[in-house]
Amino acid sequence: MAFHYTLQFIFILVGLLALLASLFNWNWFFTARNTQFIIANAGRKRARLFYAALGLLMIATGVYFFCQLPQGN
Repeated sequence: MAFHYTLQFIFILVGLLALLASLFNWNWFFTARNTQFIIANAGRKRARLFYAALGLLMIATGVYFFCQLPQGN
């Protein structure tokens, strides 16, 4: 059961990172090699929107799976 909580925590943490990077326009995040494909094709403003949506989706996924786990005693 602890693995499930760890995985949910990682989903929420990564989602928060993407959301905060999008909101605060962190240069280190958007100059990283992994984000360059999206920025080159969509531009930085749309990339920020994409990462905000992705962050919210990951947070929602972590919360959803937390609520779906049976609560044991």
